[in-house]
Amino acid sequence: MENQLNIREILEWYVTAGVDETFGEVPFGLDAPKPQVVEPPKPALTTRAEDSATPRAATTDLAQATISACKNARELCREAKDLDELRSMVENFDGCALKLTANKTVFGGGNPASKVMFIGEAPGADEDRIGLPFVGRSGHLLDKMLQSVGLDRDACYITNVLPWRPPGNRTPTDGEIAVCLPFLKRQIELIKPEVIVLLGGSAANALLDNEEPISRLRGKWLEYKSSEGTLVPVLATFHPAYLLRNTAQKAKAWADLLRMRQKLMQ
Repeated sequence: MENQLNIREILEWYVTAGVDETFGEVPFGLDAPKPQVVEPPKPALTTRAEDSATPRAATTDLAQATISACKNARELCREAKDLDELRSMVENFDGCALKLTANKTVFGGGNPASKVMFIGEAPGADEDRIGLPFVGRSGHLLDKMLQSVGLDRDACYITNVLPWRPPGNRTPTDGEIAVCLPFLKRQIELIKPEVIVLLGGSAANALLDNEEPISRLRGKWLEYKSSEGTLVPVLATFHPAYLLRNTAQKAKAWADLLRMRQKLMQ
């Protein structure tokens, strides 16, 4: 009690003297308040059943639509008994958004009984306007390339991976290629070519399912395996549109065509 009285008298004396603040590392005569420790909130624990109640979507709506369109395209292709039926199915197919921006559906053209099949990437502006594959500047160069090895359009079948022109001739997306690929594969099954010539890296990557540049793919024989298990010799070369911009590569394309002709003559 005496100690408490002395402390009170000292405090009253300080207040009377006008002292309203104190300084010091150690409190004098008073119990120093202990700092409050605020613990961070603990995360709420959930069970596996609670986690599975609201699963995160595995795919986007666009991916789901692409998967559905691919399945629909494959189912339609199984029903196509000839090229005319397949052409009609492609023209009436609404599973690819490219059809909304294209003027015409560009199906394959040429000789369905041909031994050799040429496959490009997609129609260009001229092809989209006329409705036939390879009729623009690239097509004119392709005609000259064929003539140089004794062929013409009547002796070949020519088509593209995509039957619709991408807006502005942009590169097709993986989804667009995946949706249209079943139609191309069904064309191969119906035509049964002895040799396939892939024009450009995009067509080669799509059909062979790889990401190799055309510079590494060309100049050697590859193989395509159809859904029926048939192995078809494949030769990849530069696209005529690329050769129009890079004339120095025409010699390599010429060598590729000679390989093709030699293969057909065996």
